[in-house]
This record gives sequence, C-alpha cells and structure tokens, in this order.
Amino acid sequence: MSALHVGIAGAGLLGRLLAWQLSRAGHRVAVFDPATHAQPVARSQAPDPYVPTAAAFTAAGMLSPLSELDNAEPAVAALGWQSLALWPRIAAALPGTPAVAVGGSLLVAHRHDLGAAQRVLDRLRAATAAPEWQRLSPPEGAQALDAAALRQLEPSIQGPAHAWLLPGEGFIDTVAVMAALHLGASGADWHWAQRVIAIEAGEGGGTLRLADGRMLAFDVVIDVRGVGAKPDVPVRGVRGEVIWLDCPGHGLTRPVRLLHPRHRVYIVPRSSRDVLVGASEIESEDRSPVSLRSATELMAAAHSVVPALAEARILKMDVNLRPATPDNNPFVEWQGRQLTINGLFRHGWLLAPALVEQALNTDEARAAGLHGHGRIR
Repeated sequence: MSALHVGIAGAGLLGRLLAWQLSRAGHRVAVFDPATHAQPVARSQAPDPYVPTAAAFTAAGMLSPLSELDNAEPAVAALGWQSLALWPRIAAALPGTPAVAVGGSLLVAHRHDLGAAQRVLDRLRAATAAPEWQRLSPPEGAQALDAAALRQLEPSIQGPAHAWLLPGEGFIDTVAVMAALHLGASGADWHWAQRVIAIEAGEGGGTLRLADGRMLAFDVVIDVRGVGAKPDVPVRGVRGEVIWLDCPGHGLTRPVRLLHPRHRVYIVPRSSRDVLVGASEIESEDRSPVSLRSATELMAAAHSVVPALAEARILKMDVNLRPATPDNNPFVEWQGRQLTINGLFRHGWLLAPALVEQALNTDEARAAGLHGHGRIR
C-alpha cells in the first residue's frame, strides 16, 4: 500500500498515538497544535496569551476500567479493558519503555462513609453483569480486604477502615509516555504554535485551515483537538485538578480512590518520591489556578488515607479541561477521508489505544487507505 500524507489536528494523547502508529506504518504525518512546545510549559513561563497544554499532561494516568463502571457505560469500560491489554505492548515499543503498572487498584472508605461506599460497590456489581463486560472475561470484581490484608498490600495506607482491591487495574506514567510518543514518532513533522481552526474533507482528501490563514491539503485528515474542536464537535470542557507532591519513601505502589459522599479523590504514585492527588471531575470550563478550597480538600483527603503525606512538599498544582460529549461517551466518526475522535472525558488514558485501534479497523478506514494500521504489534 502506498504511503499517504496524513494531517493531524491536535498533539494530545490521541494525536501523538496516531502520529506514532501511522509514521511507523510508513505514512507521511504532519501534526499541528497550538501549544508552543512538545512538553508542558509552566504558566508563569508561558507566552501571553497563555496556551493550555494537552489534557493528557494533567491526568493521573489511572487504568481503571472496573472502577469506572461507577459512572461509565459498560461498553466504555469494556473498551478500557481492551486498552489495558494494549498499553504494555505500546510502552515496550516506545523509546525508554515508560512504566505501566497493572498490580490492581484500591477503593478505600472511612468508617462513617461505608454507606456511600456500598452504593458505589452495588453499582459496580450491577454493571459487571452487562453482556459488554462479561464478553471480555475480566477478573473478579471488587475484593474486600481486612486490615491485615490491606496492611500487607499497602502498609502506608493507615486511615481508612474499609478497603477493596480491584485486580488487574493499574496506572501509567503519563508524562513519560507523552514524551516517548513524540520521540518515537520522529518521522512525523511537528508544527507547534499552529492552531487548526477548521477541517474540510471529501472523497479525495482533506484540508486543514490554520489560524494564520493557510490551507493545507492532505490525503487524510484527523481531528483530535479535544475541547479545541468546539463548535465543530459537540463537546464541553470538564475541569480536572491535580496536585503533584514530593514525598520520598511514601511507600504507595497502587492507585487509591477514596470513596466519599461529596467527592472522589484519587492518589496515584508516580515514582518512589512523587505522588499525584486529584479530583475526578468539576463541571466547569474555568482554567484558572486551583482554588484554596479545592487544594485544602484534596490534600486533607489524601493525608487522611496516607498519613506520611503530611510532610510532602507541593511541587505544583495543575488544571485542565477534559473534553466530554453530552452523554459523556466517546465520539468516533469517519466522514469521507476525515476521522474525528473526541469526547474521551476523564477516560483518555484508559480509552485511547482501543479507540484508535477501533477507528483504524473499519470499512471507512479501508476506503481511506488506513485500514489495519491501528493494531499494536
């Protein structure tokens, strides 16, 4: 099959994953993004006006299809389970082999929040009975842990009275993978500080219209701009906040979700020193810095789970917008030689590999000349 010239609008996780796979398959790939650099730039050092980085950089990288059944459709969680099998193969093929851990995750709750936790567990049990989930033959659902079992798995967790293990789940080093995808797609042309404002496609190819007025023609065009695709794609931004902590010897080896009546807080180890603390979702398109209230609530919740975090140092606080559709399900569509993938919501790292594989193994992908190039070998 002859090489195609592919134009990709967006250099977030989807854009980098597609650029990496398609350039490896021998296609000419050009990627356009409004960000000024391949890696995040601190807001204090960014040019004015501030251009946000990809939402993937703000994510904790939890690979948790089972626990996401609390809010996501079984079909979405099933896609996540497929991605969970793909990530180790992707990481093994990338420069530097970024870390992917699949030792399970934990749900924890304080004694007075057991009722709220049980309601979450009931929803998980009901969702795992869905045919979409059962077809994947996943491991067992949440497994209750007594105090001794929890202490053996994660001795640094000392506050919660209740805990459950979700086997097979894990997490990924998001920053390392984003850098490795960019480096691994060295055959692609990366165009930074280049915003795509419109995309047009037909049977013979497509065009990217840039903010500077240029119109660039390609054999195939791909729109993975996230919130930047508004109003062309019906998405809204959902605010996500994370706090990076430096806590040498914290001892945590698995992602932890604290089940609370008002909010969910996750704690994810990034290295033997670094820990990320975040909240699942805030219905707002506000990109301003983390508020005092949010910061104190997040850190107090994290400290209540892992007391060793009391002496952690705050490295940074980050905010970004996750693209979500009206029903919070991902949007994948071919129109002629244009592919659009968007609306991954808070499941970006969980869904991206499976969605790319799915989109590039359709009849529409075959007609565009890209069929089969989504398979990870």
